[in-house]
Amino acid sequence: MMRLRINSRIREDFPDLHVIVRKMSGVQVKSSDDELEDFKQEVIRNLRGRFQVGCLKDLPVIRSYRNFYWRLGIDPTKTRPAGEALLRRVLLGKDLPKINTLVDAYNLASAETCVAISALDLAKIRGELTLRYSKPGELFIGMDGSLTLTGKEPVISDVEKIVAVYPYRDSEPTKITEETHDVVFLFCGVPGLGLDILTAAAEKTISYVKRFCGGEETRQDSP
Repeated sequence: MMRLRINSRIREDFPDLHVIVRKMSGVQVKSSDDELEDFKQEVIRNLRGRFQVGCLKDLPVIRSYRNFYWRLGIDPTKTRPAGEALLRRVLLGKDLPKINTLVDAYNLASAETCVAISALDLAKIRGELTLRYSKPGELFIGMDGSLTLTGKEPVISDVEKIVAVYPYRDSEPTKITEETHDVVFLFCGVPGLGLDILTAAAEKTISYVKRFCGGEETRQDSP
């Protein structure tokens, strides 16, 4: 069973922060899928009918992520929370990024729920996952380049490396590819965001991934 341990310092600083962990096995990831593309357009039309860009900052979920970013010293108007960035992109008339069927499926769920979702290739994870603060000078290898950390950033690591900067950047070594068969999803909460919201995002994500990538799911919430 894959578990996520939350470091005591993170617990002390953010006692009401929750993370939901879900594992799926036997997924089949493809570069694209016509049915998924049609479904994405259906969801995008619905989102454009429900939301306006100027009102996003007032949505409770987005407000919670923005408040968390400010506490970390990150300006959320420059580095957008992941779910907000996807929804904002859609409302500005753009399509969602097209990566592969699994990433596209969970990005769709993130845009709908505004919840930050991290996905890791289980085969690339070594040992237990921990949510902790970075160490000064620690290196994070992201999909958009490397970053030397200051010691103030919350990160998720296994026993060898950082696999994500919490809650907005996944790593290159553990990214989802067409060779991925087993995946760990992290539904990244922040203070003020209830487990009900994270659970709804998890259920939507698992449903979409099963529909377009197959696989079976095993649930394990963080302690």
